[in-house]
Amino acid sequence: MLPNLLTYAPFTISLISQSDIVTVLIIVVIFFSVLLVLGVRKSYLLKKENEQLDKISEELAKQEEKYKDFTEGHMYGGDN
Repeated sequence: MLPNLLTYAPFTISLISQSDIVTVLIIVVIFFSVLLVLGVRKSYLLKKENEQLDKISEELAKQEEKYKDFTEGHMYGGDN
């Protein structure tokens, strides 16, 4: 009986059916799609935060204070 089955339909005795393979592929595609969306979202948030930090850095650079020599009264000398 088994040789007759193999000669007529060699792919009917398979361990994994075609619908199982499609189901697994759909799950894998959904999983990696979620990872891709989360990565793009994280990249957008990091870019936005970087722009805010650049803006703060520019504001601090504009508020540059003049250097005040604090060593004048120091006991090691102020004759620099």
